[in-house]
Amino acid sequence: MAKIVVSSMVSIDGYTEGAGGDVSQMPMDLAFAEHNADRVRAAGRLLFGATTYRGMVQYWPTQVENPDAIPQDRYIASRYASDLGITVVPDTLAPADIPIWGDRTEIVSRSDAHEHLRQLRETEDADILVFGSRTLWTDLLAHGLVDELHLLVGPKIVAGDARAFSDLPQIDLTLLGARTWRDSSTVVLSYHPDNAAAGLTHGAEDTGRHAI
Repeated sequence: MAKIVVSSMVSIDGYTEGAGGDVSQMPMDLAFAEHNADRVRAAGRLLFGATTYRGMVQYWPTQVENPDAIPQDRYIASRYASDLGITVVPDTLAPADIPIWGDRTEIVSRSDAHEHLRQLRETEDADILVFGSRTLWTDLLAHGLVDELHLLVGPKIVAGDARAFSDLPQIDLTLLGARTWRDSSTVVLSYHPDNAAAGLTHGAEDTGRHAI
């Protein structure tokens, strides 16, 4: 049985992107790359909204043989290129808009997404991992379809346009663990949303505060 796992960078003032949707304003250091690589190691499938998917298609194929890429990025790129399943929940996206990874990519309409993801949780074993895609994961969180929420809290006030948790109902969270790095001011806080559907086994890799 799979878990739906969200991994999201959040600025100290609660944004996932800078003003005008500029994600380059986020404090993404080596800790960000290290955590993301760890999450990909546990994943068998990636889940995106259309906007984030288009960004991933533009970036990750260029990293497979990039001699200047850091090891974490090369690892993630290799998984994109080889074995990760990909699910995209778009507003507007058609099979013709998928230039690569087509044999491993499925498009699911928003109206069918909740039921489809419930079925994936029942039938797959490895994590179903969400990067970016704030509109998608906050909807899933509101409907009890997020099993783990990993927030990479970055040391920057970005003063963006839309806070990460705008328009969500009250949801209690149980802390699974916290992670720090010696050379970074980023902190990863991992939670189990208490509204998640019952019957899944939960547990973060990092269940205590530590530095690496």
